[in-house]
Amino acid sequence: MTNVLVLVDHVEGELQNSTRELITAGRVFGQVGAVVVGKPGTAEGLKSELAAAGAETIYAAESDEADSLLITPSVDALSGLAAHLQVPVLVSASATGNEVAGRVSARVGSGAVYGITEIDAERNAKKPVFGGEYIVDSGAAGVAPVFTWQAGSIDPEPQDAAGEIQAVELPGAGPTAVKITSFAPAEAGDRPDLAEAKIVVSGGRGVGGSEGFTDVVEPLADALGGAVGASRAAVDADYYPGKFQVGQTGVTVSPNLYIALGISGAIQHKAGMQTSKTIVAVNKDDEASIFEIADFGIVGDLFDVAPQATEEIKNR
Repeated sequence: MTNVLVLVDHVEGELQNSTRELITAGRVFGQVGAVVVGKPGTAEGLKSELAAAGAETIYAAESDEADSLLITPSVDALSGLAAHLQVPVLVSASATGNEVAGRVSARVGSGAVYGITEIDAERNAKKPVFGGEYIVDSGAAGVAPVFTWQAGSIDPEPQDAAGEIQAVELPGAGPTAVKITSFAPAEAGDRPDLAEAKIVVSGGRGVGGSEGFTDVVEPLADALGGAVGASRAAVDADYYPGKFQVGQTGVTVSPNLYIALGISGAIQHKAGMQTSKTIVAVNKDDEASIFEIADFGIVGDLFDVAPQATEEIKNR
């Protein structure tokens, strides 16, 4: 019997680590049902990984149109299953996940809590507020409450399960449905995806310009095999593209190592990276608020510190 539903995050047939977190967190309720939305055959391709992660049942919500109808198929599948099973729903606290959560909760008539980092069997959740300054206890009413899970809040713990696939019928697209008519592939780089990276090196306004990212931030990230991020101040100043923005209105990251170069530590930025396992901050201002959450702080010129670190790492 399924005791909790999780929405599976997958990209081009690859299971995202966020799904493993969701399954691990969801086991507090009992047996986990993983909902896979995509083209026919998607669930079968992910079956072994989902079973190894701990999914007892895999609900395959598949159709030829599933990938071209934005979030509608995910909402249809989750809301139908949640209403029938009357169990909690867990999705990633991404932009897409948060939108899915809101629509599902409205359809099933249950509450929703966004950005949680802990949950127990009684459906009591904890979540950071005010940029992580406080942790509050939260709950959601209804028979099928919806929770969005902040990535990096738990270490995935594999647990072999049956991984039995059950087909879920998706309704066809209505006459007013918005469809994706074509895809333009994003330019692929050699660095890991920002949201999934184990190491992130981010630059702020203190980097001084796009050249600072090219000459200082990127070389350090590449030496470590990490991803590059940027603060909102750096993005607003056109130092780096917006898709790499880390923070409350950007990407939420939780790597094993987060290095902040020239980032003052605005509350919105901290909200998007404070769950990182180890935080290293480099800033000339010894009163920069980033030092409040840093595990290691270096008061100094990033243009001296970062290149030295890069060179030392390359020599090892």
